[in-house]
Amino acid sequence: MSSIRFLTPTIHSALDYAAAGGLIVLPFALGFDGLALWLSVAGGVGLIAYSLLTDYAFGVVSLFSFKTHLALDLAAAAAFIAAPFLFGWVGLVMGYYFVMAAGVIVVVALTDTGPAKDVDFPVSAGA
Repeated sequence: MSSIRFLTPTIHSALDYAAAGGLIVLPFALGFDGLALWLSVAGGVGLIAYSLLTDYAFGVVSLFSFKTHLALDLAAAAAFIAAPFLFGWVGLVMGYYFVMAAGVIVVVALTDTGPAKDVDFPVSAGA
């Protein structure tokens, strides 16, 4: 594992479900409406869907490889970057979409995509 890529696929999978929850709940808490609200909710539901179908720790059906999952993450981030420009969103809505996209990009950049290991966390034999 390279030093910058310290997030294991297992940690990434847990973060996916947390992020999906945020994408669903935060736009309501922030008072968004219309497309700004529902695009985020759809993004959260979509993230749950393709996470459940990913071959990783918290996936249910191994339809997508982990690398395909990461490509879907980056496609979602690109859509979130484009959305404010496409729909004329400014201020809080624009900032929200940019921050969410940046978060996805950072998580993908910090995720180890090397060969799978039997355990994500090293266990000391002397413990």
